[in-house]
Order: sequence, then C-alpha cells, then structure tokens
Amino acid sequence: MKKHIYIYTLCLTVLFSGLSFAQQTPAPKQSQAISIVGATAHIGNGQVIENATVVFENGKIVRVGASATTQTSGTVIDAKGKHVYPGFIAPNSTLGLVEVDAVRATRDQSETGSFNPHIRSLIAYNTESKVVESCRPNGILTAQITPRGGRVSGTSSIVQLDAWNWEDAAVKVDDGIHMNWPNNFSRGRWWLGEPRGLTPNKNYAKQVQTIKDGFNEVLSYLKGSKSPKHLPFEAMESLMNGSQTLFVHVNTEKGILDAIDFAKQNKLKLVIVGGYHAHKVATTLSQNNIPVLLHRTHSVPNMDDEDYDLSYKKAKILTDAGVLVGLENSGQMERMNTRNLPFLAGTVAAHGMDKEKALQLITSNTAKILGVDDRLGTLEAGKDATLFISEGDALDMRGNILTHAFIQGRTLSLETHQTRLWKRYMDKYDGK
Repeated sequence: MKKHIYIYTLCLTVLFSGLSFAQQTPAPKQSQAISIVGATAHIGNGQVIENATVVFENGKIVRVGASATTQTSGTVIDAKGKHVYPGFIAPNSTLGLVEVDAVRATRDQSETGSFNPHIRSLIAYNTESKVVESCRPNGILTAQITPRGGRVSGTSSIVQLDAWNWEDAAVKVDDGIHMNWPNNFSRGRWWLGEPRGLTPNKNYAKQVQTIKDGFNEVLSYLKGSKSPKHLPFEAMESLMNGSQTLFVHVNTEKGILDAIDFAKQNKLKLVIVGGYHAHKVATTLSQNNIPVLLHRTHSVPNMDDEDYDLSYKKAKILTDAGVLVGLENSGQMERMNTRNLPFLAGTVAAHGMDKEKALQLITSNTAKILGVDDRLGTLEAGKDATLFISEGDALDMRGNILTHAFIQGRTLSLETHQTRLWKRYMDKYDGK
C-alpha cells in the first residue's frame, strides 16, 4: 500500500512540475485604450510614418498618424527611438501540430491515406506548445496552421498565437485545402537499384489524371443526391464554390503550369506554395493573378547551374513581375525555425528589394493571400491591434528586440522557456 502511495505521489509531482513549464496564461482582454507615441511606424503597405502615434482600444486600431496631429487616449507608451510594426504572419506552418519530432505522440501534422480534405488541422492545434510561445518574441503573432502528407492533406486555419484553446485561437476557420502536386521528376532510390539523381517521373501524367478524375467525382457527387454521405467529398464543397482556396504545394516549372491549368478548368481560387521555379513562369502567374507563398529564403540552390543567391532574390524577381508574394518557412526543423521569419524578409531586402516591400512579404501580402487582410497585415484604423514595438529594425536580428507585443489589443508576455533559461544562466555567470 505504501509503495502505491509513493508511486502516486511521485506521478503527481512529475505532472505538476511539468505544468509549471507550460506556456504562460493568455493575456486578458484589453480593458483600456493604449497609445504608442514617438515610434517610427512601419504601416505594412510600404508607408512609413516618423514620430507616429498608434492608438487602439477594444482590440482594434482606432488612429494612426503623426504625433503632432494624432490625439492620444488611455495609457501612453513612450516609444521614441523605437519602431512599431504589424504582427508578422507565418503561412504554411505546422506550429502547434508537432512538439518534439522524435516523440511520435507529439506529432499530429498528418493523417494516413492520400485524400483527406475533411481533416481539419485546427482541432489538433496545441496552444500550450513551447515552440509556438518562442515565436512571439520575434514578432510572429499569427500563423496558418497547415496539415501535411498525402495527395490532399486537409484543411488549414489561421490562428493567433496567444490562446487558451484552438477555439480561442481561431482567426479564420478552414481557409483552404492543401494539395501536394505530383513531381514531374523523381529521385532515384539507390537502395532499389534505381539510377541516382533526378530522372523524369514516368507516372507523372497518370498521377495528374488521377487528380482530375477525383475532382470530377467530387463534382458529380455535389451535383447529385449526395447519397450515401461521403465526408471527404462534402468537405470539398466550399472549395468548389470559391469560398475556400486551393493551396497547391508544387515547385517545378511544369508542375506550376499544370496546376494553373487545372485550377482554371475547375474555376478554383489558387495559391502556389513553395514555388521553387516560380520565377521561370512569373509572367503566367501575374497574368492569372495567382499568388505565391515562396519557399524558405535561407536555402541553397537545388541545381548546379543556378545562382548562389537565387533564393535570396527570387521574391524580388516575382514581385517585379507583378506577382503577389508571401514568404513561408517549411522544411527542415520548420517549427523551430519559424521564429526566423522576419530574417527571411531581411535577407530579401539585403539582396535588392526595398525594405518596406520586403516587410510586406510577411505582413500585408501574406494577409491578402490568406484572406485576412480585412483584419491583419497593416497598421490601419479598424484592423485588429495585433502589433509590436521593437527597439530597432525588426527584419535584422540585431534590431529585432521586442519591448511590447499585442494581439487583438491584449498585452502579451514575451517570456518563454528560452528567455527563462537565458536569465537563469546569466544570473549564474553574473554571480561569479
């Protein structure tokens, strides 16, 4: 009996000690107006206001303008010499869907099967994630939570990164369905005796035809009696009527062109995700008003004959061609690397793009692509007060030092597991 009591006590101790490291309590609702005075305001649409005043109350921005002509209200924050930005938006992210890659029980970013339009990433989103918490001190305050795997992965949603649960987190529910387009090249599987390197995918045409046949089945079902009930087909209805977006994850030139033709034939609202070779078809993308969520800027070229800095300047090439571009950070260790999103934009700015245009790649452009530009992406009256104050240039890791951050007007804590460890060990060394 004593042994059982000891084990029970030990389990409770471990449980509550673990809870002590959970994400901090979400901030309470904004109770009074707040005015940020004296900062350089980066509006997010290319405009900059020196010595600006930003006023927000009840979770919404009410006034933005020069301090000399803009009336303050409520609590005044003196931000002279600092910078204020709209909160950064991380699209195509698996934040909150995986906590520890090596622990299977914490991985919930994909489902079995290849056709899962009815799978909703939102209900798997973990608001207690320490990885999510670590993004806020760099200004990432909103994310598109996106499923992975299969041909049709499922449905994404837009969330804010300070919430009790997924219901509280939701900004836009089920914004789009994600599809992984077939690759027209395949990499040889040496362990099966196949040639090394890239070779044409002999099954490409068949795989594309399978997609087309599947969508024709969906259309027939939706136009018919809908009996017997088919949940994956039911989940496609909003996509087919234009109220949802089809996010096609594709990188090759031919794949992008084929995806465009497919979307046009089915009258679908299309966004290209990844788009490694999007710059080669920039004119076609521009002519068809198709946005691109561009692959990770901090990556090396895939081909030997490509410029070493191609990834750095690709966003400018597309933007100059008239394509609406946002930056996404999928790839190796993508959740932990989400905190580097502002520096992806900073690298683009360092390679030819105007800095305020580079800022748009992670604010207003992304908000437009995700369909939340009525609420997020710029510092404008009527939009959510989701913004932050930085000591310096937020696109530069040397200046990205946040002093305040707000989501829907709520004052956030910028403490994380990492900052607590930093302070703990700084105390140790300072004490020597």
